[in-house]
Amino acid sequence: MSRFSPQHDGLVAAAPAAARAAYVTLVTNADYALGARALARSIRLSGSKADIAVLHTGGVAAQDLAPLAEFGCRLVHTELLDVSDAFNARHARKALHQQAPFNKGRKPDFHSPLDNFCKLRLWQLTEYESCVFIDADAIVLRNIDRLFDYPEFSAAPNVYESLADFHRLNSGVFVARPSLFTFTAMLARLDTPGAFWPRTDQTFLQTFFPDWHGLPVTMNMLQYVWFNLPELWDWRSIAVLHYQYEKPWEADHPRAAELQPLIDLWQAYFSGEAIPDIAALHGPLQRAGEAVAAPAAATGP
Repeated sequence: MSRFSPQHDGLVAAAPAAARAAYVTLVTNADYALGARALARSIRLSGSKADIAVLHTGGVAAQDLAPLAEFGCRLVHTELLDVSDAFNARHARKALHQQAPFNKGRKPDFHSPLDNFCKLRLWQLTEYESCVFIDADAIVLRNIDRLFDYPEFSAAPNVYESLADFHRLNSGVFVARPSLFTFTAMLARLDTPGAFWPRTDQTFLQTFFPDWHGLPVTMNMLQYVWFNLPELWDWRSIAVLHYQYEKPWEADHPRAAELQPLIDLWQAYFSGEAIPDIAALHGPLQRAGEAVAAPAAATGP
């Protein structure tokens, strides 16, 4: 393992950076290590040559991370943020779920809210000029390298129930420029007396970057759109599919009947077998056997 310079306290990388830009994800347990395998494969299949940096906490065993070597992932061990005991108590799973319950979907038992704040360590990765963070419960369906040229802070809206949600961001995909100045400012803002971030990093990032740049929903298509807003679903335009709430690798998936086509797609990327032509897939409003309509031809002068 190679340790960063002192300015990168809390991070230990297994190898140096090999590119100027990186996709970054966070793995905090064995379950999210499974997710990261499907994500990493999907990034490589998109043709990207960018680094894939996997931030991982001490809760992940080496054998769970080992399969990521197939995709050239750069492993970076991360410590939890140095925050106050009071902050940790407010954001522990039981306390957070009691004060700000999740009533739209089920968070799995392995979900640990405090771990989410480790995403902020991305801003310590100053060996990169630009980073695109993607949650480990997502897959990339087409090349999105152009996002490296987008400004900080770019993110897609948290739309999965109604169009009224366009004012809220979802931190499952975002564009950032690593900076120790920004990281220090974040820590100072994060743990102010009494601070409570009900959706952890997501609430914090929207507060820290109030003028965030909006990405199209297709850059972070949330799986609940499939049955809540099916008219928004177009496989030909979706770039990132994000499995918020229930995870596609869960054996006791409570919404499998509604989301089976999306679960099957994740399983294909995880195994690397029988990955379909995305553009030819049927959407939630199409009947079985119905042909996928071709894009409308341009008309006019």
